[in-house]
Amino acid sequence: MRLIDVIARNVATLVDNASYGAITGYISVPPASYTLDVTPAAGSPIVASFTADLSTLGGGSAVVFASGFLTPSANQNGAAFGLFAALANGTVVEFPAVSTARLQVIHNAADPAADTVDVYVNGSLLLDNFAFRTATPFVDVPAGTLLNIGVAPGNSTSVADTLKNFEVTLANGGSYLAVANGVLNPAGFALNPDGASTAFTLFLQDQMQESATNVSEVDFRALHGASDAPTVDVIARGVATLVNDAPYSAITSYITVPAASYILDVTPAAGSPIVASFDADLSSLGGGSAVVFASGFLDPSTNQNGAAFGLFAALANGTVVELPATSVARLQVIHNAADPAASDVDVYVNGNLLLDNFAFRTATPFIDVPAGVLLNIGVAPGNSASAADTLKNFEVTLANGEEYIAVANGVLNPASFAPNPDGTSTAFTLFLQDQMRESASTGSDVDFRVIHGASDAPTVDVLVGTSILVDNASYSNITPYLTVPAGDYTLDITPGNDNSTIVASFNAPLNSLGGGSAVVLASGFLDPLLNQNGAPFGLIAVLADGTVILLNNTTGVEEANETSRFSLYPNPASESIRLTPANSTLESVVEISNALGQVVKVSALSKSTITIPVSELEKGLYFVTVQNEKSKTVSKLIIQ
Repeated sequence: MRLIDVIARNVATLVDNASYGAITGYISVPPASYTLDVTPAAGSPIVASFTADLSTLGGGSAVVFASGFLTPSANQNGAAFGLFAALANGTVVEFPAVSTARLQVIHNAADPAADTVDVYVNGSLLLDNFAFRTATPFVDVPAGTLLNIGVAPGNSTSVADTLKNFEVTLANGGSYLAVANGVLNPAGFALNPDGASTAFTLFLQDQMQESATNVSEVDFRALHGASDAPTVDVIARGVATLVNDAPYSAITSYITVPAASYILDVTPAAGSPIVASFDADLSSLGGGSAVVFASGFLDPSTNQNGAAFGLFAALANGTVVELPATSVARLQVIHNAADPAASDVDVYVNGNLLLDNFAFRTATPFIDVPAGVLLNIGVAPGNSASAADTLKNFEVTLANGEEYIAVANGVLNPASFAPNPDGTSTAFTLFLQDQMRESASTGSDVDFRVIHGASDAPTVDVLVGTSILVDNASYSNITPYLTVPAGDYTLDITPGNDNSTIVASFNAPLNSLGGGSAVVLASGFLDPLLNQNGAPFGLIAVLADGTVILLNNTTGVEEANETSRFSLYPNPASESIRLTPANSTLESVVEISNALGQVVKVSALSKSTITIPVSELEKGLYFVTVQNEKSKTVSKLIIQ
């Protein structure tokens, strides 16, 4: 043998990279009994193991020497390899060779008839009244010999009572996991959906670890041990898929994660819907190892009322921790209520402040919120003192694993605002929508939903070129998801019954959003003057991370600066139009031209709103130009 290590098993490496002829410095250890593993300098495999009982040698000294040949047959049949200790008084003690493996046993058989078992090894009782969902620590067991492992009912009288027997041979120095799993009489239980045998058995796994490779991480293997559950994925929510397409009986390789807290979603192999979710707090297990096992039945009622499905973690010291089931939904909140009195609000959930001074046309990212319980969402004025100040309260219950948006919309006192042209209520409310997405289905597309949230606007269509994206959307409507390739688009807003009449156009720069999702909202008022001078109509895009983009209105052509900008209402019009300057300090000239460029009306626009009759004009497309000495703005006008 060239270089070797000598390891006091589960204690420390005593000799590192020792070559033939090497003599170490003195090594000090407490007087105790040790198992010494001799390995190549690489650390594995174990070449030989010895029992070194130093418990009576406190205060003494010795020379421990490797002696003999690893292969006597190649060395004139000289003495076989061994470890010996020469004491100071000349006594030479041979350390007896041992062949042991490390073994952890987990009871995960959910059959009620096997709730408690006795475990025998080669006829001797190893575990007495070993309970379901308990585990041993890693223990030393004989290696290199045939082991008969018998499982008997709890409180058995002898090995003759065993229900099942399994024969295994373990390798010297190896670390193993043995999991009792399945049911004693499969005919009396639900079948496995994938056709796997659910008969009582022993899952045996080698190359186990009693600690993690890195002290800041946790190494664990996952076992699918729920006999009536299909092939599943296990997803660390928002992090990664940890287990992919695992059928019943599968044991994964080691998975390494930072010591932290995770939400684990169990889903069918297709990825959705979420079957169950669990809180896995691994933050205190840095440097440790575990076996995470699915246990119990998805449907206890068809499995003799056995234990319900759950996730458990068996630590190396035998501790079994149940991962608490958790119900969590994902929620994005959007403030789209254009009532000036609600420009900033506080949002409370079950009496606790969730959002402080939440501003109009802002949004949260998707966040985790409790699911499966009644949530009281209260909206209060900004800078409120407590939940007692709420103006409106809404009660909702969200489904576990589902994704939602909640859009605050409408006005607090509808009588003080313009009514909706279609007669829809404009009262302050919460638009709640499920089946939301935080990303697109493909990396090159953008998935988005459109919400008509402008309370004084009629039913509209939204067009891209000649293609209708949104058809006949009235106030409060939320479309299904629309999918378009990432790119820059012009969105034309038309009356719901007239796609030839473009009321307004907006630039939607989606070229950088490939793989992303969004919610596009109609926002504000068509006529701010009739709505307490609230925000003017516009389109906003809300991304999954909470970013809000105000889409550029391209209806008008603007030059130079802001001095000639104006709002025009109504549009389309039939009797008259009202023009209100935005920031002008200059008097401007208003010209209305027909589609041929002929000027048909001229007026003056100063600092206040003017009304211009248009009833005498023929139906069709016109252009309204507002110009002063510094700038000019042109906007389309439809007469109907």
